[in-house]
Amino acid sequence: MADSMEIDDSLYSRQRYVLGDTAMHQMAQSSVFLSGMGVLGVEIAKNIVLAGVKGVTLHDSRQCDIWDLGTNFFIREEDVHSQKKRVEAIQSRVAELNPYVQVSVSVVTLDDSTDLSFLLNYQCVVLTETRLALQKKIDNFCRSQHPPIKFIGCDVFGICSRVFCDFGKGFEVSDPTGEEPKELFIQNITQDNPGVVTCMDNQTHGLQTGQSVCLREINGMTELNGTIRQVEVISPYSFAIGDTSSLQAYLHGGTFRMVKTSKTYSFESMEQQLHDPQLLIPDLSKPEAPLQIHATLMGLDIFQEHYNRLPNIGCLQDSELLLKLTEEVNETLKNKVCVNPSLVQCISRCARGCLSPLAAAVGGIASQEVLKALTGKFTPLQQWLYLDTLEVVQPLQSLPVQEFVPRGDRYDGLRACIGESLCLELHKLRVFMVGCGAIGCEMLKNFALLGVGLARCSGEVCVTDPDLIEKSNLNRQFLFRPHHIQKPKSITAAGATLEINSELQIDAHLNKVCPATEDIYNDAFYSRLNLVVTALDNVEARRYVDSRSVSCQKALLDSGTMGTKGHTEIIAPNLTESYNSHRDPPEEEIPFCTLKSFPAVIEHTIQWARDKFESAFSHKPSLFNMFWQRHLSPDDVLQKMKVGESMEGAFQVIKLLSRRPSQWEDCLALARLKFDKYFKRKALQLLHSFPLDTRLKDGTLFWQSPKRPPSPIEFDVRDPLHFGFVVSTARLFAEIYNVPYSEKNLCHEAVSSVLAEVKIPEYKPAEKCIETDETVKKPDQMKLSVSSEEERETISQLEKAITAGFITSENLHMTSLIFEKDDDFNGHMDFVEAASALRARMYSIEPVDRLQTKRIAGKIIPAIATATAAVAGLVALEMIKVVGGYGFESFKNCFFNLAIPIVVLTEPARVKRTQIREDISFSIWDRWSITGHEDFTLSDFISAVREKYGIEPTMVVHGVKMLYVPVMPGHSKRLKLTMQKLIKPSAERKYVDLTVSFAPESDRDEDLPGPPVRYHFSQEAVSGARA
Repeated sequence: MADSMEIDDSLYSRQRYVLGDTAMHQMAQSSVFLSGMGVLGVEIAKNIVLAGVKGVTLHDSRQCDIWDLGTNFFIREEDVHSQKKRVEAIQSRVAELNPYVQVSVSVVTLDDSTDLSFLLNYQCVVLTETRLALQKKIDNFCRSQHPPIKFIGCDVFGICSRVFCDFGKGFEVSDPTGEEPKELFIQNITQDNPGVVTCMDNQTHGLQTGQSVCLREINGMTELNGTIRQVEVISPYSFAIGDTSSLQAYLHGGTFRMVKTSKTYSFESMEQQLHDPQLLIPDLSKPEAPLQIHATLMGLDIFQEHYNRLPNIGCLQDSELLLKLTEEVNETLKNKVCVNPSLVQCISRCARGCLSPLAAAVGGIASQEVLKALTGKFTPLQQWLYLDTLEVVQPLQSLPVQEFVPRGDRYDGLRACIGESLCLELHKLRVFMVGCGAIGCEMLKNFALLGVGLARCSGEVCVTDPDLIEKSNLNRQFLFRPHHIQKPKSITAAGATLEINSELQIDAHLNKVCPATEDIYNDAFYSRLNLVVTALDNVEARRYVDSRSVSCQKALLDSGTMGTKGHTEIIAPNLTESYNSHRDPPEEEIPFCTLKSFPAVIEHTIQWARDKFESAFSHKPSLFNMFWQRHLSPDDVLQKMKVGESMEGAFQVIKLLSRRPSQWEDCLALARLKFDKYFKRKALQLLHSFPLDTRLKDGTLFWQSPKRPPSPIEFDVRDPLHFGFVVSTARLFAEIYNVPYSEKNLCHEAVSSVLAEVKIPEYKPAEKCIETDETVKKPDQMKLSVSSEEERETISQLEKAITAGFITSENLHMTSLIFEKDDDFNGHMDFVEAASALRARMYSIEPVDRLQTKRIAGKIIPAIATATAAVAGLVALEMIKVVGGYGFESFKNCFFNLAIPIVVLTEPARVKRTQIREDISFSIWDRWSITGHEDFTLSDFISAVREKYGIEPTMVVHGVKMLYVPVMPGHSKRLKLTMQKLIKPSAERKYVDLTVSFAPESDRDEDLPGPPVRYHFSQEAVSGARA
């Protein structure tokens, strides 16, 4: 990418939606100097190489040590034994991540006497494992250049981390937020000073005072069209745009879109900032912590200056020295802070240690700052971020110092922070991870460095993912390489993880986790687990895994990303709410009539094109094949139709059969007729049914915003869009009908000569009803009634086909296509792009490029490695707390947006208890249990619940089946029936979960809900479930 400046979309497609092409090009021309190849340096190297900078120079002079095996995922045991330099050991492995990035190494000494002129070759300098004095000197050098070299300093000391940014005095940012500006419709504009714009349908505009909007398509007050006006927000639905009193009166219509404006940021040097730091506060429950850690880490730097080492683990004298130095530093700060002796003690004890997940989280954040420095895309960090994991180590303060001392193995860095006992618990952990994409790869890396699920400790990591590796995965899923493409994700990732740490026990599956696989992931499977981790990209799968985790009383760690945004959520038995406890509002569906006849924005035309693809090239071929699998003989179908027998789908199937093309020219003719139908006849019919002057009952115009009147399009083979639609459509017809064609058939001359012979029937307007009600759903084509005339025509078509000998076994089969957005040669995106753009032209909607069309049509989630690394690191930190059995107050959920940047750590939602009676309550984690036997009746069940739990059920439901509702006719007779007879379980079914309601204390109240009641069919079933 760096040389040709062509962006490899097959590799970078998901990242392009985050950064945009301008930023991608700027990165591809930029070089980074990165010093320190420890736990943090290797994380940053990974992330920025995956992102696609021009070049990275990795600088380090240290030798590989056994310690590095638990902190640096690119250092192997053989590197330690052969005493390789760290940078030499990892260079080829970093370079493998992206063939477009030049990765070089430097082992020169970097100190106070080094000539820094070599840094002039770089646009950004990143220092890790570097003392503050040298950082200040290099920062000053970088600031003094024209333009300034962007400087980032970052470090991790055990449980604390810091990131510092200095991008110079005037750093210009082209796009501070990265949010796509919304286009909204206007309801009204007042003729006043100031004029007030009101949004249509009470939509919120999301604007802030001082921002600007561009106004378009306004009828009446036309002087505003194409102008940019600064806004003053009046309400969430309205804003002022200055004086409109002298303009024409507003009539109707119009849209506005926020105009993005660049912003300039000013940075101070590290020297200035050290004593008056500008800090981001990630955890509002401890707002003083960043400044306290700032002072403590400055004291730690002075400690290193004095003693040329970090404090010894558990040494009280070193801890007291660090406290004294921190207090002295605090006196030099402009804003003094209350020094926290407990915090200083924790930092002193852990300073030599390393929590690799913290480095992963900070590495993700710092890497995004590197990309901002190179591109001017997104708001930079100003200027310090401190992230700590005090909650991990505070409960361990009372442990003896022997817990934390080194033992000469790869886990010494981890042991220094969390102690030997907790290390062993991690080694014994049995964890189930669902999904092995970007987050999954990062989690496996964290598992390997932490020693999660070691074979020698009877631990295990079970990971499942049904997907195969695609090229676009390589941009974020760092365990995969080009030679892994089309191999299973889970198996490949497992192999790559074992290269990092061969001690892990990994069981890789290729299954989905869903109701269909409950025979594999059953209660017995979950009973063997300690923890479930989701690394999924869809809500429904998360909801299902969450429900199984709650049912089986297992902690669940969830996370997700969208572009630069990320979230983590911890779900702990009996402590927190679950994922299903909160529901996002459902995604708004586009009304059927809008898609079919009245598109208003480009999303409507793209969805319409996508639906046309599904209907013509996927659904209809599937319907065709299923019909002929059910009805093997066309003669038999004909006889049944003649005697009036109803045959579902016959009308559509025989229509497809009668129009089946047999050669390429027929496919082109079909495509040309489709063009006429979609882009000319549709418009003519709409304008026939609703002429431009049509008015509604209230006298307002029918064709006014958001409804756009269509303009019929006359086919012109010289128009590239017309030509592209016909060729792409013909190619897809050829594929579903198995019609051969060659490349020369696709040339302009060959296509034009065929199209010149196609007869286009004359258009005649139909007197049909066009749906305008936005609440009406799309009708089921299979269930639409067929007129007697259509029936006769269908019978006639089938007779002709049989008589002509047209029907062969080949002709009774079609190929159903599955939409694949990432294959540029299959014609799928060619069709959607052309169809959407033509429909947009027909309705005067502003088109978008292929990249945006692909994102919307393919429902692509923008993604970048920086955010993925950050969420996985944060999740792994919570995992340590779960394994340690920590209390509710220790846990943290996180939301971040690296673009702005904000990081917000909060307590999880505490589990709620529902009161049934004064002395009876339950939460989502509670489940009552009743054990029966073969003759156990419904009446016995109700009595058993009353006797065991002190309250009598008034209603019993199994799934959607009501077993017992007293007011329902005949239900009282069911009391004598056995539970076996009522539920009819399969032979292998040991229990069922029943929904039970209880009588209220007052007659006027509604029935009270209760926890699920698990009914075991026998005592043996209980024993089996526990096994």
